[in-house]
Order: sequence, then C-alpha cells, then structure tokens
Amino acid sequence: MTISKFWKIPESAYVHIPFCRRRCFYCDFPISVIGDKSDPAQFPPIDIYIQWLEKEINLTENLGKPLKTIFFGGGTPSLLPVKGLSTILESLKNKFGIAQDIEISIEIDPGTFTADRLRQYQDLGINRISLGVQAFQDELLKSCGRAHDLKQIWDSINYLEEVKFTNFSLDLISGLPHQSLEQWDESLKQAISVSCAHISCYDLVLEATTPFGKIYNAGQLPLPTEEVTAAMYRMAQRQLTQVGYEHYEISNYARDGHQCQHNRVYWENQSYYGFGMGAASYIQGIRHTRAHKRSDYYKYVASLENKQCKLSAVQNNKKDLLLETLMLGLRLAEGISLEKIEHEFGQETKDILISLMQEYLQNGWVNILPERIHLSDPDGFLFSNVVLTRIFERFS
Repeated sequence: MTISKFWKIPESAYVHIPFCRRRCFYCDFPISVIGDKSDPAQFPPIDIYIQWLEKEINLTENLGKPLKTIFFGGGTPSLLPVKGLSTILESLKNKFGIAQDIEISIEIDPGTFTADRLRQYQDLGINRISLGVQAFQDELLKSCGRAHDLKQIWDSINYLEEVKFTNFSLDLISGLPHQSLEQWDESLKQAISVSCAHISCYDLVLEATTPFGKIYNAGQLPLPTEEVTAAMYRMAQRQLTQVGYEHYEISNYARDGHQCQHNRVYWENQSYYGFGMGAASYIQGIRHTRAHKRSDYYKYVASLENKQCKLSAVQNNKKDLLLETLMLGLRLAEGISLEKIEHEFGQETKDILISLMQEYLQNGWVNILPERIHLSDPDGFLFSNVVLTRIFERFS
C-alpha cells in the first residue's frame, strides 16, 4: 500500500541561516563561522548565500497553499542584515503566499541585535523570537563556548521589553559540564522572572563530532550524573508548571496561546518546505536533506536550475510513517490519537500499540485513554526513550 493518502500540502517553511560568530562546543549543526570581529553587513559570503536561497525558493514548486508558519533557524539568523531577511521573506511571499495569521519565528542570540533591530523585525512581520540564553551563569556560558555573556542576556531581554515584543521564548540547556542543580535552579528562576511567553529546556546531547563529544564521556565527570539530570528535568517541570506554563512537549513550556506552531508541524509529522544549507524538507512522503557545506549547497541549487538535480532523499514507506508518527507524537503532552492510528494504519496496529503500552501502565509512564495514548509528565517523558525503543522493536 502506498502512503499517498497521508500526504498533506506544506503550509510551513524552514529557512536555515548558517552563519555564527563561533561554534559552540556542543553544536553539530551545519554552520559557517565568521569570527567575533567580522561585520555581517560587510561579509560578502552572506550576500552570496542570500542570492542562492532566493534561487532555491524561486525554483521550488508551489503546491497550492499559503504559508502559515516560517522559521528562521541556524546558525545565528540575527547576524543576517535586515535587508537580507526582507529579501528572503519577500521571495517566500511572492512564491507561496502567506496566511493572514502567519507565525514568523527567528532565532536570535544575545549580543547580536539592538532594540532598533527588533523594531525592524516587527516591521517585516516577524512576530515570534527564540532567544538563545542557554544559561544564566557566565562561567557556564564560557565553558560551553557561547559568544555572549550574562550582561548581554539581560541587555537583550531589556530590548525585547522596550519594544514590547511579548511573544518570545528563552532557550536553556541542562546537563552541561560542571553544571550543578543549584545553577540550574538559578537559571530557571531567572527565566521565570522574565515572564516570557515560552521556555525551552533542552538536555545536553553529546555528539561525537563536537568538542564536548571528543572530550567527555556520557555519565562521567564533569558531566552531571543521570540522577542529577533527571532531577534537573523534574525541577524544570515542577517550577515552570507551578507558575502557569503548560508543559506541552517534552522540552517545551508555553503560556496559554503561545505554543510554537511551526515546531508542532514537525511533531505532528506534517509536510514542510526546507531551504538553505543543511535544511530538511518533507514533501509528498519524501524527506530531503540539503548539503551541509555552502559550496555543495550552491551546486545543489545550480542543479535545480539546470534541471539535473539528484535528490539525496528518503522515500517513506508505511512502516516508516507509523514509527515517525509515534516517535514524534509521543513527544507532545496530548500524545497520539488512537482514532488517527486506526484510520491511517488499521485496527490491528492500534490493538498492538495498546497491548504494547500495557507494560508501562503499572509504573505510571503511560496513560491509555479511550481516544488517545500519551506519556505521563514528568516520568513518562523522562523515560520516553525506553518506551520508544520498545515500539521500534515491535513495529520494525
């Protein structure tokens, strides 16, 4: 059976802006380092990159629906001159159209913008910001290679408050080398004091190719132990929900009406366009990841222009779609719709899933309701990898 009946027309676009001042010690994203002293407005590779982005957007087929979300990720998109952002947004608008209530998000780092820059973002229609704080301690920021310090964090927050940019998120990282429970507690309290609309709390992941991945081994000092990182997770859940944040996804908390609509596209396994170096797209059941080097990305866009493109793509089959639907959907607090599972994958698949989840009812990791299955908060989320491993074993 084909999975064509599951395809949806994309209504979201991710745009990757790869430029960073420096590479953080935990980062394995496709980026291009420009250095601490370079002026982005006078950095020719940025202008060249924007030109190739425009080409890719213009060469992409419009499948028929206006965009409801656009997300500028990176990298550090706030290094991009406003004129460049305007050019990209205009290309997206002309090619696909945009919905009246569109969510346009941009990731920004402390020390890379001013209040005037934020006003320019507002003029462009950017209405959601993700501020990469990571920690509220100078020593932790320095030890993980961040280009900003604590003063720049508070300057950035003051700028956001000055221009009344209320829909912004703070990113924090737990499990950093040398990070204590007391420091994590302090970071949470500082984030709460800001009264922002959204907070993301990510646990450090050691990637083998990163400086941290080469220096540290999981479970060994100076990394916090598994017990400590679990305590950090529970601490975040307790403190943030107590002050009114909804824990709507494993790593994300939002005030009412401020969930990230773009990221929900990923978690709900919907289709989306992707543009730029290293960006992924998911269209008509095909996942396509672009090259992770600028020169190779430019060759890819040139091949589109010459109609000689060879996609390095993965065509999903029905089993892949099921596993992705379960893996991504169980990240959300509402979990998986059993009606959707039955409709898209059959009664037998639904029955197997319910039976499989029975073993996690006793320890309280899973809740099985007549209409859906979801992981409990916080323990189910904490041990989600155990549950997902069992699902993959059974359905693979």
